[in-house]
Amino acid sequence: MRLQLQLTPNTQLVPFNHIHFLTGAIHKWLGPENDIHDGLSLYSFGWLRGGQGRKEGLTFPKGATWNISFFDDTVTRQLIKGLLKQPDVMYGMRVIATSDIPTPNFGESYLFKTDGSSVVARSKRADGSRAYLLWDDPAADEAITGLLKQKLIKAGYAGDDLSVRVSFDRSYSEARTKKIKVKTTEHKGSECPVLVEGTPEAVRFAWLVGIGDLTGSGFGGLR
Repeated sequence: MRLQLQLTPNTQLVPFNHIHFLTGAIHKWLGPENDIHDGLSLYSFGWLRGGQGRKEGLTFPKGATWNISFFDDTVTRQLIKGLLKQPDVMYGMRVIATSDIPTPNFGESYLFKTDGSSVVARSKRADGSRAYLLWDDPAADEAITGLLKQKLIKAGYAGDDLSVRVSFDRSYSEARTKKIKVKTTEHKGSECPVLVEGTPEAVRFAWLVGIGDLTGSGFGGLR
């Protein structure tokens, strides 16, 4: 299920490096004993829409909209209960309305844009560290495809659903690499549409859980 939250305008300037506050709000609403941050994240969220840039940060004079998606509808309902009790998000912004976004009728392929964020693709080096793979590297396709298959297996999918394929749209003229800092860690992602090919169920799953690494931290959300 995908939710769209309507937030009030901010009362303090929102720093550019604020994504971890959104992650924190989600975990606050789910409660201290939630385990969705362990292992592979079967959820994703987009970035706030409606912001205006200033020299030192962002302002949302008309409020903001924010999309959050979960594979498990039970978790969605748990989040709604939590936000009704504690609607505050950050910097004076609070949730004033929620609505469901209907699931599109996906076919066997769909070209997704990112929901304000970028897609992080990584491979593991021999020493256990991670190497970032960018949109113009075919190895990035293998990495994000493999990770989506792992998530499908975790969610209980099998058979034809695991034949899914994900690839960056290298014909997109505005594709670019972007460095984004989360607290003190800088990540390198790709701002580029991704093509998901597979069963309609697998395509829908990708729409919900996002693509690439760190979908639980604000990367790889799709629209």
